Amino acid sequence: MPRSVKLDDTLSNTKESVKDYYSNVLKSKDDLQTSACCTVDATPAHLRPLLKNIHEEVQDKFYGCGSPLPPALEGCTVLDLGCGSGRDAYLLSQLVGAEGKVTGIDMTKEQLEVARRHIDWHTDNFKYSAPNVDFREGFIEDLKSAGIEDESVDVVISNCVINLSPDKEAVFREIFRVLKPGGELYFSDVFAGQRIPKELMDDPVLLGECLSGALYVEDFRRILRDVGCLDYRVVSSTPFAINNQDIEKKIGHIDFYSMTMRAFKCDFEDICENFGQSATYKGTAENSPDSFTLDDHHEFKTGEKMAVCGNTAKMLSETRLAPHFKVDGDMSVHYGPFDCAPTLTKNDSKISGGCC
Repeated sequence: MPRSVKLDDTLSNTKESVKDYYSNVLKSKDDLQTSACCTVDATPAHLRPLLKNIHEEVQDKFYGCGSPLPPALEGCTVLDLGCGSGRDAYLLSQLVGAEGKVTGIDMTKEQLEVARRHIDWHTDNFKYSAPNVDFREGFIEDLKSAGIEDESVDVVISNCVINLSPDKEAVFREIFRVLKPGGELYFSDVFAGQRIPKELMDDPVLLGECLSGALYVEDFRRILRDVGCLDYRVVSSTPFAINNQDIEKKIGHIDFYSMTMRAFKCDFEDICENFGQSATYKGTAENSPDSFTLDDHHEFKTGEKMAVCGNTAKMLSETRLAPHFKVDGDMSVHYGPFDCAPTLTKNDSKISGGCC
């Protein structure tokens, strides 16, 4: 069971600062002072036509830093943490289809009012007989209070929101509580190359601009380990400049990155191990006929066999991705750590390898 979430005065003050920034300071994405929450060219080509189906007000209130919408979502139950005005939730509504379900969670009433105001408009626009989206007020550190049950969600996404949380370990514990076995966390956020100094964490502008709450990447790894997830993958990582002299002066020489991460709720080992397994992509995931990108070093070409470690094999065979891959071999014989360098097997020159 997840630990109870009890916010002390400091944590409560942080939440109130974030609420004020996103309710009163920011009136649209044009009010942001840095590019941290809105990176250029973040939306993949196959999603751009879907954006045209989303109400203008919803898009104008969007403050994301990437496009954390994984493939193969048809019929899934998806949870959007920090849904804001609902832009990603309405993208997901189209991706999961009429049989899928999308729930958005946010603590900012003003943002939720925008999202809820346009439910019927989007239902009609998507030609659904009933809404497949639901927006709830709540804290991402305490999803149970918002009615999200254990092991009830196929995919959890979040777009530049987890950095705003004053209790990130609670967020990740809740995520892995609500995910079904084999479920996936897929999110974009701002990360830092070092720990943010404590004196900067209370700055309301730096917090609202997604900078002072940015996770140091190695601390992210440690938090996932502590909540029971021993393997995560970097899908993409892009450094960005602050481009604001006042904020640059405050923040100093800390380097920031907009990163998209994915992690699955599977029984992983803490390093890549070699069991002689391989995987072949069938070319069947929507909008990915020629190849499938699992992470920044695993691109599976359709029909081409690739050697994989045990963890990668599980990601492809024990999750919703399983119908799209043929995984050969099992974990009955262990050959030691997985060699991250490209390899060729003796019997099949088409097998190549790369690992985490």
